[in-house]
Amino acid sequence: MKYFSLIEALDKYCAHHEQDELLIVNRFRDLISLYPNCFERDCWSGHITSSAWILDPSQRNILLTLHRKLGIWCQLGGHSDGDRNTPNVALREAFEESGLQLVLVDSDIFDLDIHQIPAYENEPAHLHYDVRFLIQSKNKDFTISDESIDLNWTPIADIEGISREKSIIRMRDKWLRYVNKGV
Repeated sequence: MKYFSLIEALDKYCAHHEQDELLIVNRFRDLISLYPNCFERDCWSGHITSSAWILDPSQRNILLTLHRKLGIWCQLGGHSDGDRNTPNVALREAFEESGLQLVLVDSDIFDLDIHQIPAYENEPAHLHYDVRFLIQSKNKDFTISDESIDLNWTPIADIEGISREKSIIRMRDKWLRYVNKGV
């Protein structure tokens, strides 16, 4: 993928989303300006992660992971590990966790979320500043990695049957708006 600027992508995101999302964008901007190492996982003030709203070829199902560390059903994704190209990070992490052949549907940010990660082994509690992208799988034959207890293709219409995570429900609603009338 060509050059990607998260700051430019955040500016574009602001132009297309409601006022209440500007607060989260400002928190992302603050992190980036105050912590040059925010794309590294050892930036304990918070760090940039990236994840994927993975659609199956029919675009009626999304792939969710039962996360091994967190014990919740959520989207696939992970740490930037120094890579500032967040769409590439989302693709890389989704591939590593599923083995699926994936395509970026849109290089614009689909969703933003900041969430607390509890202390785990030698890592203190910290924040993930998660940048999320629309990604489509070319097939449905996934492989479960060590990071997941399970993976599941979930009908978008039935998502609340497997996950009540606010950000998953928010992404479902954004997806429905995206397909019904565009962004």
